[in-house]
Amino acid sequence: MFAETTRKLISSDGRVGAIVPTGIATDDTCKRFFGDLTQKQNLSSLYDFENKEAIFSAVHRSYKFSLLAISGKPIKRGNFAFFLTQPRQLDNQARLFQLSPQDIALLNPNTLTCPVFRTSGDAELTKKIYQRVPVLENECTGSNPWGISFMRMFDMANDSGLFKNEAGNNLVPLYEAKMFHQFTHRWATYTDSGETRDLTDVEKGDTSFAVQPRYWVSRVEVENKLSDKWKKDWLLSFRDVTNSTNERTAIFSLLPKVAVGHKAPLIFLNKASSKLYCLFFTNLNSLVLDFVARQKIGGTSLSFFILKQLPILPPESYTPKDIEFISTRVLELVYTAWDMQPFAKDMGCDREPFIWNSNRRALLRAELDAYYAKLYGLTRDELRYILDPADVYGEDFPSETFRVLKNNEIKQFGEYRTRRLVLEAWDKMFGRR
Repeated sequence: MFAETTRKLISSDGRVGAIVPTGIATDDTCKRFFGDLTQKQNLSSLYDFENKEAIFSAVHRSYKFSLLAISGKPIKRGNFAFFLTQPRQLDNQARLFQLSPQDIALLNPNTLTCPVFRTSGDAELTKKIYQRVPVLENECTGSNPWGISFMRMFDMANDSGLFKNEAGNNLVPLYEAKMFHQFTHRWATYTDSGETRDLTDVEKGDTSFAVQPRYWVSRVEVENKLSDKWKKDWLLSFRDVTNSTNERTAIFSLLPKVAVGHKAPLIFLNKASSKLYCLFFTNLNSLVLDFVARQKIGGTSLSFFILKQLPILPPESYTPKDIEFISTRVLELVYTAWDMQPFAKDMGCDREPFIWNSNRRALLRAELDAYYAKLYGLTRDELRYILDPADVYGEDFPSETFRVLKNNEIKQFGEYRTRRLVLEAWDKMFGRR
């Protein structure tokens, strides 16, 4: 209301500045105001700050605010900067970038909200990706090449009357988002004390080991939820709760046919084969897609409106060679336990589960990440930038992509293993070009 009022008060030759929450540019609830502001070319600049260094001493350190400048005269390209902590950082030209109304419509066609780039390099690379690859669902044009739809199966509060505390006949586990991770449905398990812990490699290596849920739900209730929408004996789910600074932001997993909490929404593709699910699922877990997702998430949720505006390769992008390369690796990564046998059978595989081998899994995932970078039309240098901007421009460069992943791997392996493996996979498949 405050920003709208100031906009109405300025003359055609005037300009006004205001301090507002950053959500005015990034939140779905503000999309009409911000979209109108940009499409009518009234946005002069928006500079986002986090109060980490107590610019406002009485305000919480995690609070994000922006300096918003609105112009009465049309301005072709607005000036932007995000993730600032001090005003002097505006002197660093690498932090500043410009976006036209057409750029914003390209990047977020459904909401016309603003991506949150750290640098002009991030903005230009992301625009290149969107110029080549369409969004998952364009609500303006009606384009939905995968025929995607979503479902929240069980609300953890409203549906709690359906939850049982112990296993029993015709009951299935209730999966929560924390229990799975990329390419594995067995990431964390509940203990007898009601806490969760990560599985060990020994447990993951046991093909009969199943995670312990907090609750169980009647199989009939699950079937009623799915109804005629889904007949396969496995599911595709993702973590709603996330952050742009986590080790990975976009986390998708194939699951057995179980009950699923609302913070792990389900995705359905219209009449897609199991192999097409492999392509879609792997695209969502790729490093390139994760890089883009980090530019879109200003809070802690991978909401449907964000997911729909991510650049996803359409089904017709893949050749038979691509399908074979990707699907064989996905099968080995996903089918590590007997409870995923229905998925394996749908893929035409009748063998026992693959043995969990962390080193081999890292190699397979590196090959997939390099392969998808190529499918997205990136160069080796652009892939290298996505893996670690500091590796390209030096430690003082203000952008960061997978800093937490890098730091965790240096601590665990003594090196940023993912960067090495992905670039080695690229060089092996495509050469150093």
